[in-house]
Amino acid sequence: MEVKISKVKIKNIAQSPQKLRLIIDLVRGKDVEEALDILEFTNKKGTLFIKKAILSGVANAREKYGVGKGDLMIKKIFVDEAPTYKRGRFASKGRHSVILKRRSHLNLELETK
Repeated sequence: MEVKISKVKIKNIAQSPQKLRLIIDLVRGKDVEEALDILEFTNKKGTLFIKKAILSGVANAREKYGVGKGDLMIKKIFVDEAPTYKRGRFASKGRHSVILKRRSHLNLELETK
């Protein structure tokens, strides 16, 4: 039986890569159903983005290969840094401070068991 892989990329997520990696480490290597259960009960903003990516990968696999949620597992999942937005803020004593708005790219691969 050939290995069937479904890939998903989500770009410019409005959250820092460091915060997303904390959540990704919880679901790496797990079955899709188990990963979705973990994300359901994790109280972090990034779980929304990761859950949407996994569900998109499941839909891709269903369309391409006709496999369901129970037959898939997370093969690879990682976060890269996207371009950072630089914003300014006025500080005391007439100064100006820089605020870095970090963003992320999410890469996910699902494979059949």
